[in-house]
Amino acid sequence: MSKDNKTRDWDEMWTEYTQLLKKWTQNLETLQKTSAEVQEKYNDVMSKAISESSQKTIKEFQENWQKAMTKAGMAAFKQFGENWQKSISESGLDQLQTYGDMMSKFAETWQKMWRN
Repeated sequence: MSKDNKTRDWDEMWTEYTQLLKKWTQNLETLQKTSAEVQEKYNDVMSKAISESSQKTIKEFQENWQKAMTKAGMAAFKQFGENWQKSISESGLDQLQTYGDMMSKFAETWQKMWRN
């Protein structure tokens, strides 16, 4: 393979990587926005529940909300973190280990936040 072909292959890979990184960033921004909307709606629902419902109903709602959020979010974040860690260790990209650690901590924090 000539040097030009190797350079072209590298350029194509880098372009694909940056496109995926942009897509990932957009998805993260969407997730953050949606998370804020979910939290806002939760606050609205809880305000209404506190003023109009019994303590038993509020407790049931909170428990169901936590279960749903944990089920919906935790598995995805945990899987993402594990996949990221695996790809880093397999590819030898040790300099990205910090990022994988950060994603794992984020998943742990997410889980703790919705467990309590």
